[in-house]
Amino acid sequence: MMLLPDTELDGVLCFSLIVLLLVSSCATVPTEPLASGELRLLSMHVPQREDIRVNFPFVVNINFEADGRPEIRTACFSFSGDGPYCFKVTDVNYGSPGTIKVQVRAKNSGSHSLESYAYYIRDGKVQPTNVVNCQIRVIP
Repeated sequence: MMLLPDTELDGVLCFSLIVLLLVSSCATVPTEPLASGELRLLSMHVPQREDIRVNFPFVVNINFEADGRPEIRTACFSFSGDGPYCFKVTDVNYGSPGTIKVQVRAKNSGSHSLESYAYYIRDGKVQPTNVVNCQIRVIP
């Protein structure tokens, strides 16, 4: 068994902690200030993320920040690369942060990385947002 000197061990532990923090982060969100009319997704929360059943609707809450009150048209989802499946957005609460609530259905069981982005109107044109994600488990 090889022992590392304290300074090397500290470096290895520090590097391991940085890697762990990067891997465990659900989404990378830009940190620069919002541009005029921009919509930025911050995070995604699935209240029943362990009890989702195939072909049964479940709620996804997406937190966002926006410059103004852009019209949010559609939210799209991919299940571990399967998709996107897009749904019309009908429930938006503007605030700090704002929330988009969408009913989604999973087609396949198993553990999935659920990714989402939205389309919104900015300067009269449809624009996509950044992507957020979280882990879910779908049971048969």
